[in-house]
Amino acid sequence: MLRGTKTGLEFVFTGKSFEEAWDEIAARLAERPEFYRGSRATAIFADLVPGADAVSVFLEAVRGHGIEVYGVFGEEPLAELARQHGLEYLGPPRAPAVASFERKRAAKAEREVRLTEKALSLDPDFAGARAEIARRRSRGEPSVRRPDFAQPPPPPNGMPAVQRAVAPLAPAEPSTLYHRGTVRGGQSLQQLGNIVVIGDVNPGAELVASGDILVFGALRGTAHAGAQGDSAARVFALELAATQLRIATFIAADDGKRTPREPEVAFVKGEGIAIAPYAKQRAHK
Repeated sequence: MLRGTKTGLEFVFTGKSFEEAWDEIAARLAERPEFYRGSRATAIFADLVPGADAVSVFLEAVRGHGIEVYGVFGEEPLAELARQHGLEYLGPPRAPAVASFERKRAAKAEREVRLTEKALSLDPDFAGARAEIARRRSRGEPSVRRPDFAQPPPPPNGMPAVQRAVAPLAPAEPSTLYHRGTVRGGQSLQQLGNIVVIGDVNPGAELVASGDILVFGALRGTAHAGAQGDSAARVFALELAATQLRIATFIAADDGKRTPREPEVAFVKGEGIAIAPYAKQRAHK
């Protein structure tokens, strides 16, 4: 299990063998290989003690995704294993958090089973629809009935015909997603247009917008503005301390050296992403 928390990422190994748990985590990392780059993480071994070789493979793999594992939770035998790999031993695992995760996983599995049973009941309906389409095609008819719009009767003699004006459909315009409250680790907000958050964005949370991103609070998660290639997009925050910033195809990761002290804005400048005080940028306009 890989999850985001207020303090960073957590790799949770529980309820199965280390190999099975790691296969699931590796598959999730492979789906988004660059998403977690620059993150700090801990590993939680709730009910197992992996071998030294297994830990080496795990650490090497997550480093390949730009993730720094700095400590481990587990039983006492893990203390020596942590020391061998230069990690901090953080003590026994936090049982309530791990137990809560197991309950959530069981509830999700139960929901998926119920959904599958309902989906199976739709098979006869789909089979009937496919048979009807096949019959129509064999008779040379269209697969779906076309609506029959009756023509209006001709006007009386001497009366002009009424012309119907058809208004063209307006193309869909990007809009703004307004979110009030904290965006917690593991949550993702995605919008064709702009995103405005009135609250904090915690580590492990994700904001993706084709336009600008504005956070009236602390931005400590991942933000991707101009996601469809708009390099003029910007990221604003009262406290800009993102784990990772993206604007169009440009990427910047937090190196831990910045201490935001005022509202800031991130934008593309030259071949990279620059960050400047918002008041200064506004004064130059």
